[in-house]
This record gives sequence, structure tokens and C-alpha cells, in this order.
Amino acid sequence: MILELDCGNSFIKWRVIHAGDATIVGGGIVDSDQALLAQIAALPGQRLSGCRMVSVRSEDETDVLCAHLEQSFGVRVQVAQPAQEMAGVRNGYDDYQRLGMDRWLAALGAYHLAKGACLVIDLGTAAKADFVAGDGQHLGGYICPGMPLMRSQLRTHTRRIRYDDASAERALSSLAPGHSTVEAVERGCVLMLQGFARTQIEQARALWGEAFSVFLTGGDAPLVQDSVPQARVIPDLVFVGLAMACPLD
Repeated sequence: MILELDCGNSFIKWRVIHAGDATIVGGGIVDSDQALLAQIAALPGQRLSGCRMVSVRSEDETDVLCAHLEQSFGVRVQVAQPAQEMAGVRNGYDDYQRLGMDRWLAALGAYHLAKGACLVIDLGTAAKADFVAGDGQHLGGYICPGMPLMRSQLRTHTRRIRYDDASAERALSSLAPGHSTVEAVERGCVLMLQGFARTQIEQARALWGEAFSVFLTGGDAPLVQDSVPQARVIPDLVFVGLAMACPLD
């Protein structure tokens, strides 16, 4: 069994797969190292043979988690590292080491699946877009606040905006103009995300006409997918690239 980890700024996404056919045995999303270790340990009768990780955390935080995993499960953790070129994709950043590893791996995975020009739209804590040309050249991308950051900033900097998560979920039953603050904020933020996604597709069309694939990933992808019906929703796109960057027997 192989443990795969995507360590983001706010959450850790994990899954355990069979080494032979990549069948998913278990997985989830947690908000702390301790919760991760507990959930993995709770998997019945599973023995890990390897672990691969992508992390946008600090180096110290990543090292601490690796040490806990090695101590708890006896596996060596292989952490994905920046590269100028991999699997036919050439990193487009001026300093290739500054491109976020989550974006890099999603680009690798998308190009592998598309076999040609592709646009990756990743909607998590931040909203990100990356463009990969048909010859594998990464053309760069865009980053802006995602749903959690937009919501947090409005709650933090506007005194009268106060509501709970349950109210937020109810507010998204429609995108009609809001009749309460929670509806106005939540629906406004979703429309911002949808506008971001549609603008990226317009950019891609300006580059490639209609000869490109669109991939939608990240926790808030469902909020946008109806507005970009041409997109393929791949929740585990980063894991596709991680397997390419960190092959395990």
C-alpha cells in the first residue's frame, strides 16, 4: 500500500492506494498532523510500503510531518521536488524553484491526461490557473484569493458580517441576488470564482482556439463546474502528477 499526501496551507488531503493498480483503499481531508496520523492508523489491516508527498508548507513543517510518518508507520517519505523539466513539461517560471509544487504537479498530471495543450484551474484556499502549451511548455498562470480567503477577509475586515458555516451552506442553494448578508457574501464570492474560471478559458482560447483541454480541481471545483461545462473535473489531479514525480514500486 502507498500513502499519498497533498499538504496544503489549510488542510492535508490523503489517500492510500494499492501499489499495483492504484485502487483507492481509503482517504480523506484533515486539518492537522495528529488527525492525519490517527486516520491512517485507523485503516484496518493495511501495511504501508511507501509514501509520497507534495507540500507547500515550510521546510520545517514538512520535515516534522515526515519524521512522524516514518516513526509511526516505518515508511520513508519521498517528497516531490521542483524541476526545470519533467514528463515532457518544461517549467515556465523565471526561477523554476518558485513555482508552487501543487501547481507544478497539477500541470504534469493535466498534460499527461490531455496529451496536448491544457488549462488547469485549481480552486482551493487560493484560486490558481496554469497554462501548458501543446509542446509541453508551461506558459505561467494566475493566482488570486479563493473562496476561503475571500470569505475570511470579508468577515475579518467588515464588522457587521458575521455568520456560521451552516448559514453559508444554505445561502448557496441559489445564486440570485442575496436578501441577507450571508447570501450576498457567499453568492458574490461564488460569482467571483466563476468569473475567474471563465476568464481563464477566454485566455486559453486566445492562445489556442478550441484546441485545448480544461481541467478543474480543488475543493471548491463543484461551485464552478456548471459555469464551465467543457471542463473535466479531476479531484485528485495533483496526485496524478505526484505519482509521476515520485514513482514507487
